Amino acid sequence: MTNNTGGATTAPAPEEPDLGHTSIEGTSRVGDLVFRGAATLSSGLIVLVVLIIGVFLLSNAWQPLMDNAANFFTSTEFNASATPPRFGVAALLWTTVLSSLFALVIAVPVAMGLALLLTQFVRGRVATYVAFIIDLLAAVPSVIFGLWGIKVFGPAVKPVAQWLENTLGWIPLFGPTQVASPGTIFTASLVLAIMILPIITAITRDVLAQTPRDHIEAALALGATRWEVIRLAVLPYGRSGAIAAAMLGLGRALGETIAVMLILSKVAEFKVSVFNGGETFASIIARNAPEFDTPYKAGVYISAGLVLFLLTFAVNAIARVIADRGKARMS
Repeated sequence: MTNNTGGATTAPAPEEPDLGHTSIEGTSRVGDLVFRGAATLSSGLIVLVVLIIGVFLLSNAWQPLMDNAANFFTSTEFNASATPPRFGVAALLWTTVLSSLFALVIAVPVAMGLALLLTQFVRGRVATYVAFIIDLLAAVPSVIFGLWGIKVFGPAVKPVAQWLENTLGWIPLFGPTQVASPGTIFTASLVLAIMILPIITAITRDVLAQTPRDHIEAALALGATRWEVIRLAVLPYGRSGAIAAAMLGLGRALGETIAVMLILSKVAEFKVSVFNGGETFASIIARNAPEFDTPYKAGVYISAGLVLFLLTFAVNAIARVIADRGKARMS
């Protein structure tokens, strides 16, 4: 073939298929399908395990609940040895929720302050060391926290408890009781606050560290002070994550067993005061484990475990909803 200028030209060679590229795409596609299937299977197994636990608790607690001679929701009595059994979760629910909420009120401001310190004020090695020490608290076993709380920390904060009782004793929540410190809800709550501090701090720190730099620089360009930058740019961005972290810490406190069992004193009379003793859902199950000599008697305590299961499940579900709403608002 010749072109218009008279020169000879050759026909273009046919393009060869890119077999290597097709092979890579096929392998990637197979890898995506395998990973998606594995992720779906894992999530399905988790849901299945949760359902199995719920069915197990309900099936074992059903008959004792049917035979219960007391009101399960309003009674403060818990006697699994009676015939028929007489048990209620009012006192357990109050002690569990009160100690956990009290711990949350103490831990959240401290965790937020530490998270702001590590992300906005302190940098470099100092931040690394402080974060390491905080995270190290999560590695301390619960039994160590319990022994330290009842032997060392409880007696040390006894003057604080006495001052609160003398000053705010007219409020039922801080009213006097017959329980000798340190075996009180007050001591248990302070120990729980220290135990949940690492998880709340770690999550809040990670959330605040993701604040877009453009937001911070824009606030600084408008003449904002360091506190105004935190208030107007950092805190609104990390609010949902901090709330979710607090809810996860609450779930951790609700299910704590050994530390609370070692600290709280058993009481015969139920009072709403934080200076009273008592039992939580987890501690009463652990303390009375030797009584599980028959499936029926064990079912009485499993009924308490069922309430704790539903309570912690609801708390973590709320935390997930809050976190998802925060993500949707930021996107």
